[in-house]
Amino acid sequence: MDVLLYTRRGCHLCEAVEEILSWHVPAARIVDVGGDAALERDYGLRVPVLLLGGHVVAEGRIEEAELTLLLERGVRGRG
Repeated sequence: MDVLLYTRRGCHLCEAVEEILSWHVPAARIVDVGGDAALERDYGLRVPVLLLGGHVVAEGRIEEAELTLLLERGVRGRG
């Protein structure tokens, strides 16, 4: 499953999700939107933004229970 997190340096919500992902999906891609005009425009005010399989599934405050449920659904959905 492709797991991608858009984040920004210094964002405490982003850091929390990054830590949770490090336990559940160590291979998740983490992308800092800072310095990229297109990413800043699309995700800058919404970070953290979590994508599973290329689809936005959560943004803002993402709790561990919500994240694990999303990951389980994502795995089952790929069957």
